[in-house]
Amino acid sequence: MKSRLAAILAAALLCTAPFAFSQDAASDVGKAAKDTGHATKVAAKDTAKGTEKVADKTADATETAAKKTGHGVKKGVKGVGHGVKKGAEKTADAVK
Repeated sequence: MKSRLAAILAAALLCTAPFAFSQDAASDVGKAAKDTGHATKVAAKDTAKGTEKVADKTADATETAAKKTGHGVKKGVKGVGHGVKKGAEKTADAVK
């Protein structure tokens, strides 16, 4: 009778072991998932910061380029206007 009881208890113990280990594995998977989620969130924040910095630098560079282009166009227009005026004066002199 004692050996039969011992066999039943041993079988019960062996049957419960997988359940105990499966809960540890599930908690490890859950922890890994949380860690991965946290890392992804940090990476996304860092990417957003980097993108914002690049956008600011691009805006500054674009503004500077636009100012330089405007200044060059202004000089060019003055030169063309001066040339047109001289040409008109020569034409007027030739017509007289």
